[in-house]
Parts: sequence; C-alpha cells; structure tokens
Amino acid sequence: MILLDYHNVIIKDCLESRLKGEKLDALDMTIVDFDGVIYHLATPDSKTVLHISLRWKCFNELVAYGAQEVLKREYSEYLASPENGFDTTLVIDLEKVPADEETRTELIQKISLLKRNLLAAPFERAFAEQEQFEDESKPNPKSELMAVHYREEEAIYVKSNSDRVTVFFTTKFKDETDKVFGKVFLQEFVDARRRPALQNAPQVLYATREPPMELRDLNLQPDEDMSYVTFVLFPRHFNREVREETISRVQIFRDYLHYHIKCSKAYMHTRMRARVSDFLRVLNRAKPEIAPAEKRTASGRTFRRN
Repeated sequence: MILLDYHNVIIKDCLESRLKGEKLDALDMTIVDFDGVIYHLATPDSKTVLHISLRWKCFNELVAYGAQEVLKREYSEYLASPENGFDTTLVIDLEKVPADEETRTELIQKISLLKRNLLAAPFERAFAEQEQFEDESKPNPKSELMAVHYREEEAIYVKSNSDRVTVFFTTKFKDETDKVFGKVFLQEFVDARRRPALQNAPQVLYATREPPMELRDLNLQPDEDMSYVTFVLFPRHFNREVREETISRVQIFRDYLHYHIKCSKAYMHTRMRARVSDFLRVLNRAKPEIAPAEKRTASGRTFRRN
C-alpha cells in the first residue's frame, strides 16, 4: 500500500523553486487540498514576499482546542493578519530566509505541514491530559470529547482517559461499491493485531450504522452509509519519540482509506477491461469463415461475390 505524504506537495515545490533563486514571477494561485482545505499563494506586494493563506471549515473548532498556540509555536515570526476570506496567513520574505541549506529545508517542510500542524492541536491536548492523569502530583483534568467537523457529514473525535487516548473517525460511503471495499480494508485493520509482529500496534475497532458507546451522547442518528473507526492509543504510542509520527499517521487515515478504495476500483476496472479484450479476441478467432457464394448470370456464366 502507498503511504500518502503529510505535507502539501505544491506548497513545498513552490517554496523550493523560489528559494533556489530561479526567475521570480508574480504569483496568484489557489490550491485545494484533502478535506476541503483551500490555500491561496500570492505575492501581492513584492515578488520576493510570499503570502500563504489557509481556509478550513473546522478552523474555529481547532482554535478552541489550542490551534492558535500551535501556530504561534511553529510559525511565530511568519504569522500575519488573516487575508480576507481566510482563517490564517503566513508571510515569508524570501530575501530574509537564512542561506543555510538545512535551515531552509526545515522551513519549507514546516510551512508545507500547515494543515497537519493545525489538526494536531486536539491530539496534543489529549496527550497532555492523559499525562496529567498519570501524574499523581496533579489533579485529574476535566476530559472532554473534542469534535472536529472537518468534512461534510464527517468528523474526528478525540478523548483522553486515564490510561489511553481514543480517536474516533466517522466516514460516509455513499457508493455501494465503496462500502464493499471499505469493509474489506477496515476489517483488515481490525485483524492486523493478530499477527505477532503487530501486536503492539494501536487497537482498531470498526462499526457500521450505530455509533460507538462513547459517542451515544451526541445523538448521532443511525445511518446505513456511515462507518465508525476507533483507534485506541496507549502511552507507548505517543511517547516523545513517536508522538509526531503518530499524530501524522492517524489524522491522514481517512484520506489513506478512500485513496486506496479508489485505487482498488481503478485496478478492478482495468482488469475487467483487459479480460473483456481477451474474450473478444477468443471470439474473433472462433468465428466461422463464410465461404463466398457462387452466382450465375442469365447466360449461365458463374461468378463469386465476396
């Protein structure tokens, strides 16, 4: 299977080309990313000053869970007043970016991870709350179910507990074929922990129509097209060494799932077309040859019509 990139490739390529000193043209470009994210890249004032703006329907929910603190921590010197119609804006003066290659690479990677870092806010908060549960010198935090409605009719829910952090995905399959492929993929995630090499992986639970018990208080209506995927993360899954990678992999799960469903459908379609072509060739070879009919003229002469 293919692991999708966590960063936005177009933003990364744009920054790399402009920082290499190539010919700088005026830029005004709108990019649509996974999950309804919209970026606007522009150079309104100077060709060497790049504005990167982001709009996302769940931005205000993320702010409630600490997204502004994440933005200040990661992009403090580049934050600017949001562009009209967008939620946040970064301004990068290319002439002031350090010439050191390693520093530039880190900056490019960080900016291309803007969406990922925003969505990391509820995960970081849940991990911090779980650590507080384990610290006997501190009072237990008031854990809440953090909801991020990042897509139409779909959401991510994150909740901390005394010994774990639980992440819930809701995903809707509107196509009957998608339901079949989705069920196969999701069941594979559930069964994966039976393999000895994967016994320490996060537990994955899968349900359809009815939401898990932890989400029953949200009054979610039963829906035949809705699936619920639960990840149970224990402290070993989000210790300091692996925390960032865990956040990245979990939050891209929905895109990963639907990407592979579409790849599987495309592969099946290609195989069916190839098989039909093979059958047609067999039929053409089996077609009996029709001998040309012999005709006679009124005078008795014969001729053949092909």
